[in-house]
Amino acid sequence: MASRKDKYCLVSLGCAKNTVDSESMAQVLNRQGMKAVGAPEQAEVIIVNTCGFIDAAKQESIDTLRELIEARRKGQYVIAAGCLSQRYGSDLVEELPGLDGVIGTRRWMDIFDLVTRVRQRKHPEPLYHLPTDAETVGRDEGQVLRVAQQGASAYLKIADGCRRPCAFCAIPKIKGTAVSRPIASIVAEAKALQAAGVKELILIAQDTTDYGYDLGLKDGLAHLLDAIVREAPEIPWIRVMYAYPGYVTPPLIETMAKHPQILRYLDMPLQHGHRETLKRMKRPAKVEWVYETLASMRAAMPDLTVRTTFIVGYPGETDEEFNTLLQFVRDLEFDRVGAFKYSYEIGTPSALLPDQVPDEVKDARWNALMETQQAISLKKNQSYVGKTLSVLVDGYGDAEDEDGNLLDTRLSLGRSYRDAPEIDGYVIVEGELPVGEIVPVRITGATTYDLFATVETGAPIIIEPGKVYSAGMLPERRAPQ
Repeated sequence: MASRKDKYCLVSLGCAKNTVDSESMAQVLNRQGMKAVGAPEQAEVIIVNTCGFIDAAKQESIDTLRELIEARRKGQYVIAAGCLSQRYGSDLVEELPGLDGVIGTRRWMDIFDLVTRVRQRKHPEPLYHLPTDAETVGRDEGQVLRVAQQGASAYLKIADGCRRPCAFCAIPKIKGTAVSRPIASIVAEAKALQAAGVKELILIAQDTTDYGYDLGLKDGLAHLLDAIVREAPEIPWIRVMYAYPGYVTPPLIETMAKHPQILRYLDMPLQHGHRETLKRMKRPAKVEWVYETLASMRAAMPDLTVRTTFIVGYPGETDEEFNTLLQFVRDLEFDRVGAFKYSYEIGTPSALLPDQVPDEVKDARWNALMETQQAISLKKNQSYVGKTLSVLVDGYGDAEDEDGNLLDTRLSLGRSYRDAPEIDGYVIVEGELPVGEIVPVRITGATTYDLFATVETGAPIIIEPGKVYSAGMLPERRAPQ
């Protein structure tokens, strides 16, 4: 086998925010002369950027680390990075004997320093690098781009951490308080992505609507969007994710409405629709605000798409509270909804709440919520049949019948402005369209989650009963975090 020296393999788990941190660590290592490889067995250093958000994600991180430690060969090192590392530190090493190093979320830029120390250590004890100083975030990045590019789309992190008090969430304990990156740094990165030909810029943070609070800015996100549009006018799509209820202000709505580059799309996790449940969650409980703000947004942007997420089975959730949530969903007719069954997180206030909801009740409520939303989503999708939408083409492949036999049909997989990568639907277009380009298509069919289309100048697609699409064409949707 060829030498593994100076080669690294970086395994990134969790959400898009984690992916940005992984790409940033890769840039640091590359600048120090290390080379990325795709297979752990080819690497000298294996880094797992972990997720510690919910139990399933934590278990995936632990299982991945354990498998890599057990398969490690002489001269290989395994380092845990990211949220799980920051949250559990030395406890993680007790869970995973043989781990060589642990680095947290705040100091991803020190990854090469940790690698160097691990290589040079004289004893096998693991090394820790878990400072929690928030003041360096966004100001000590070594000219590393805080982006993760996937094809023609790029995630750009505008802040890190969170100052919200949500009772069910451990993110503030993991990430620390919210710290915004300077506008000048973000705009410079947007301009670099424009030069690289990026078609879709996706702004992310734990809470994008809190951007600039620590910088003394009022309506900081609106100011940032104005600056990006002004300095990077050739990026056709700008998408905003992770907005917080109560902080979608009139200036932000005005900014979104006046710039064609900014997609008429907002991701705003609401978590519930009943006042008392929201109070126990320590979330904004003025439900009337949601009705009023969505009405204002839809008046300013009639083609607005709204994505949200809800938690069912939160401690103390009564039948009345859940039924209020269902009515809330029927009233507001969200385009996209993600639903989670509550699972308590150790160390969060919700873990100590009485009246935990039985699992079978959570399951029933989750199914009822999804059935309610699916009918709304189907109606929304069907309303686009016969209309023209611009679609960013992500890839293409062959159609298969229900027995797995290839059909004589080439298909393109794309997304409209209504579809964020990996968590929303797709637009499936007959024919092989140029990947990475935005193409107008005419919508000819709809399902609950996806649309079917033909190129604007072509004949309509006939959606044959029984026709299915290969797994490679439709990547599994990930839950938003």
